[in-house]
Amino acid sequence: MKRKLFFTVLTGLTLVGCAALDNKGETSYADLVNPFIGTDFTGNTYPGAQSPFGMVQLSPDNGLPGWDRISGYFYPDSTIAGFSHTHLSGTGAGDLYDISFMPVTLPVREAEAPLGIYSAFSHDQERASAGYYQVKLLDYDIDVELTATARCGIQRYTFPEADAAIYLNLKKAMNWDATQDSYIEVVDSVTIKGYRYSDGWARNQRVFFYTRFSKPFKQVNLDTTAIAVANDGVAVVGPSGPQGTAGKTPRAFVARFDFSTQKGEQILVNTAISGVSMEGAQKNLEAEVPTDDFDRYYGEVKESWNKELGKIAVEGNDQDDKVKFYTALYHGMLTPTIYSDVDGSYLGADRKIHKTDGGINYSTFSLWDTYRASHPLFTMLAPDRVNDMVKSFISFYEQHGRLPVWNFYGSETDMMIGNHAIPVIVDAYLKGIGNFDAEKALAACVASANTDAYRGIGLYKQLGYVPYDVTDKYNAENWSLSRTLEYAFDDYCVAVMAKKMGKTDIADTFFKRAEHYKNVYNPSSSFMQPRDSKGVFIADFDPEEYSAHICESNGWQYFWSVQHDIKGLVKLVGGEQRFAAKLDSMFTFHSTDTASLPIFSTGMIGQYAHGNEPSHHVIYLFNEVKQPWKTQAYIAKVMQELYLNNPAGLSGNDDCGQMSAWYVLSAMGFYPVDPVSGRYELGKPTFPSAKLQLDNGKTFTVLAKDVSKKNIYVQSVSLNGKPLDTSYITHDQLLAGATLEFQMGDQPGPVWYKN
Repeated sequence: MKRKLFFTVLTGLTLVGCAALDNKGETSYADLVNPFIGTDFTGNTYPGAQSPFGMVQLSPDNGLPGWDRISGYFYPDSTIAGFSHTHLSGTGAGDLYDISFMPVTLPVREAEAPLGIYSAFSHDQERASAGYYQVKLLDYDIDVELTATARCGIQRYTFPEADAAIYLNLKKAMNWDATQDSYIEVVDSVTIKGYRYSDGWARNQRVFFYTRFSKPFKQVNLDTTAIAVANDGVAVVGPSGPQGTAGKTPRAFVARFDFSTQKGEQILVNTAISGVSMEGAQKNLEAEVPTDDFDRYYGEVKESWNKELGKIAVEGNDQDDKVKFYTALYHGMLTPTIYSDVDGSYLGADRKIHKTDGGINYSTFSLWDTYRASHPLFTMLAPDRVNDMVKSFISFYEQHGRLPVWNFYGSETDMMIGNHAIPVIVDAYLKGIGNFDAEKALAACVASANTDAYRGIGLYKQLGYVPYDVTDKYNAENWSLSRTLEYAFDDYCVAVMAKKMGKTDIADTFFKRAEHYKNVYNPSSSFMQPRDSKGVFIADFDPEEYSAHICESNGWQYFWSVQHDIKGLVKLVGGEQRFAAKLDSMFTFHSTDTASLPIFSTGMIGQYAHGNEPSHHVIYLFNEVKQPWKTQAYIAKVMQELYLNNPAGLSGNDDCGQMSAWYVLSAMGFYPVDPVSGRYELGKPTFPSAKLQLDNGKTFTVLAKDVSKKNIYVQSVSLNGKPLDTSYITHDQLLAGATLEFQMGDQPGPVWYKN
């Protein structure tokens, strides 16, 4: 039902960004962003305010749990029950929603749990752009505006004449998240501080806060009916200061701050958060939001977004395409998130406080997703951040014993599979980015890839694959086929880094392991197939089936997960002709029972699932068999039909920006099939002109003559005015500030390359 809704009803709804010129007549990229894209269907994005890569994600929560509300907000809903400071962008995991405020007039409107205190709202009185969100709470006639700095959220409430209140709900928990303890202390008549400890996807999460109101509150009350546990050791009973002691009985507090307001009166709520301490949050607030000035901080975050988004300047007449592009670029810069305080302090994976060497510690790494396109995009747009991200990985390894898999707030969730911090590190190293310690980085990669007791790695090393029938001490768990393929790719990455560093023994070992993908290829079925510990392929294998042996995919979709050796894969199946036929079938073989498809199989073209990451590079593989026009045609189909300028405009979870990064790179006309190769396979550009401003001061330019919705086929390609004889460009060519020029037409063009 949802899939039908997405393709038939909501495709007609269009939300275009605001005017794209600022008051100086310059392009305002922030105003081209439509944060509502992805808030419906399966996108799981949020519309609230955030700075680029910001620690704070200040956004409305509808107040109800459920998979559709993983990000706290689901576009079809009509209620708001608070504005919390932490959210996950486009994931399938329900966590965070920390430090939730809700302005009201008394008496409040309250429903049974889990909704609680809430207000109705209308999309007609709601708007958002990069760094800004606004909504009218209809039940209270309160206008809410949100903006943010890196570590602070700034809320501006415009009240009617009323007995008003602002609730701070540290009990509110949704989905996987549950409050374990909380604390509220009144510092003075406008300042409070405290914390919320919770357990969920991130285990033992700690968020400390420091809040300054722009107006003194008349009194503070604890909502005793909302306290989930014994209320002894109460942290605060009024504006005179804290009473009682924290740390005795775990508490889940809801505090109400009372005000008398005049019509049109505005109250600002300025909140800094920290993973370290209340003192750390205080330092963050003092450094980033020293005064009560909403417009100042909105202006600053808008300028910050314009700077980041303006690193790619596209030209074209299609406004929707521009909105989709800059929204995708925006979504791609929401994560990873800043995790260290202004003084460099952060809570490590060992639960101890550490300090950076002057850079930033980052968190929220959805690496199974983002190693594919997001991180390669960062190497073009933000190499300084890439350097800090790699240092964050190394620190995590030193504190935890292995590189992160899917970590945030100092916690390893172990969600998804592989060791995909490895390709991010290796890509940065091969591109010469930063000053991180390469010896330490390689040691971390090798140690993580050799953690025998972690999810079947020991078995993988012994047998050359992860068997599906053994778990015991090797903790192979499920997804054995996918683990084999992911480990083989990571091993290749270790090998190429070791080779460049002159460490031949390590390189030789890992190059051999990188060929382990061949061990799960069954020539009888011509698919990658699970094997047991005796080497026997699983019986009755159906490549269309979504089984426990394949991660969020079926046999069709994971067959191509050999990004490091596509030529070897071609040879394995019997040559280019058979490979091309199988690739055709991937896009033309449609499931007969689409109603039974799992939630992650969305954006389907045959067996190709654009809504999930294992398929993302497959669309570019026609280049390998010298049929680039098919790559071009399918890219055009995906970009025109599966990315839309409306709330249901993403065909799957955005997954911390990977879906969006695919769009950004593909709109420029290229994509990193193998993220550590330094090569970008060519597809088809979307805009007549796209200019990428590089960190080295040079400009990489993509021109597409005669490109349009009909002219989707490449007729010829030149680089710096000379015909290009490869199906790809290199990162070195990009960094040199080259000009890549396409001639486009409405019919398939010739094969221009020799490789």
